[in-house]
Amino acid sequence: MLNQTSVTEFLLLGATDIQELQPLLFVVFLTIYFVNVAGNGAILKIVISDPRLHSPMYFFLGNLSCLDICYSTVTLPKMLENFLSTHKAISFVGCLSQLHFFHFLGSTEAMLLAVMALDRFVAVCKPLHYTVIMNHQRCTQMASTVWVIGFFHALLHSIMTSHLNFCGSNQIHHFFCDIKPLLELACGNIELNQWLLNTVTGTIAMGPFFLILLSYFYILIYLVFKTLSCSMLHRALSTCASHFMVVILFYVPGVFIYIRPTSDSSMEQDRVIAIMYTVVTPVLNPLIYTLRNKEIKRALIKMIRRKL
Repeated sequence: MLNQTSVTEFLLLGATDIQELQPLLFVVFLTIYFVNVAGNGAILKIVISDPRLHSPMYFFLGNLSCLDICYSTVTLPKMLENFLSTHKAISFVGCLSQLHFFHFLGSTEAMLLAVMALDRFVAVCKPLHYTVIMNHQRCTQMASTVWVIGFFHALLHSIMTSHLNFCGSNQIHHFFCDIKPLLELACGNIELNQWLLNTVTGTIAMGPFFLILLSYFYILIYLVFKTLSCSMLHRALSTCASHFMVVILFYVPGVFIYIRPTSDSSMEQDRVIAIMYTVVTPVLNPLIYTLRNKEIKRALIKMIRRKL
């Protein structure tokens, strides 16, 4: 049963309180959004259409590009609308929907990055068994599993948030509906919601992160002690570098928002950091993979030449 209090909508106060900056920010974020959709869309298209890229690494990269497009689409269009609007309202159901899809896609991406690290571990450390271990069926199962777990993790938060009472202010000091700002507006006991955020979300975020670190630890050990060829060492490190850069860009802002104690956070800092992982990171991911991956670059150039 949904919340029955007098609050039927929330006011999103946005990324900044300075009115004069909002038209400029609208242009900047609209440009970033178009670059994000175009960049990730291009990667998704070439991964699907180019037979040479039908391998586990590019299958997961296609999933990541799809996630990045959706992830930004959850928050950016509403933010852009509010830059030009004087009434920055979002309905209660709309707010819950935004919260759900934000955490669904965010937690799915965290787990997908761990799967991609596992793929790199098998490719580097078990090259002769790679095609057997990372066969198409297993890759599909792994990708499907992280999407399903992400969905139900977000559903848990959505249901718990829908049962909170909101009897005071309806002003959210953020540019989208997230759990922490909503909990600050809630009346009554929020201990269970806070526990879910700290324990369940913390586990879903940090569990994959430690798996990523463990995968790269074993990769480094293997390369240092078992690789005799410098060219092979360089190729393996280059392949892993793109993924590790994406991991850092995704996890560092998220840790600042969700892992640090609430008492240490401020709304202004949270808004700035949230822009980093909802807006900047998704647009940088295709650039990182395109600039560092020769196969992606070749396929992209081939696709552009075909269009001209």
